[in-house]
Amino acid sequence: MSATVLLDPARLDRPDTDVRMEPFPFLIAHGQLPDDARAELERDFPRYASAGFFPYDPADCGPSVNELVAHLTSPSFASAIGERLGIENLGQYPTLVTLCRYLNRRHGTIHTDSKSKVATALLYLNSQWPDTSDGCLRFLRRIDDIDDLVAPELKPLYGEFAVFKRCDNSFHGHLPYEGERRVVQVAWLTSEEEKLRKTRRGKFSRGFKKLLGALDRRFGAGRDRSAAHQD
Repeated sequence: MSATVLLDPARLDRPDTDVRMEPFPFLIAHGQLPDDARAELERDFPRYASAGFFPYDPADCGPSVNELVAHLTSPSFASAIGERLGIENLGQYPTLVTLCRYLNRRHGTIHTDSKSKVATALLYLNSQWPDTSDGCLRFLRRIDDIDDLVAPELKPLYGEFAVFKRCDNSFHGHLPYEGERRVVQVAWLTSEEEKLRKTRRGKFSRGFKKLLGALDRRFGAGRDRSAAHQD
């Protein structure tokens, strides 16, 4: 890796960072990764065979992605997030890391995240994105309207970053999209038991999708743009 710091909490203080407390606490930040790490992170990102989010396994990733995950899950980074979103001692909570390389149109329906999550962060790693809103992250006012945005949508481009406190109204999602959409997700969870449960479920899901990925893709193709689920 370059001597450049891969993920520096000080970059969250860029003048174009958007921090809001209403209708739920969230932060949107740009340019959070150095340009000279782009090629290494692209090379080292896992090449999953199916669509969806899968539990982080260091063996799937190259060294730069493993370094990035270490930064994202560090106490100093958690403190930086907690200070900006009003979450006391965020670093005390266990972290669950999941990664996604591909999506099908089933993904991205409006939801809040489960009550087992204290906060969720999303760091995007795509070198380019088509001229479309499809697949772009949206923070929303309602669970039934993908177009009722509370902030400009976020294209999932390299170094774009979003984090939010999980609330009963922390609605978010994106328009249906099929294709490559690389993202690292970190969730701070309420307990180690929840981490174990979610990890087990994620590993089962990975195996299931390897067997039935084509079926999953076909059933997701007709998703309504404002489709939703509770968590």
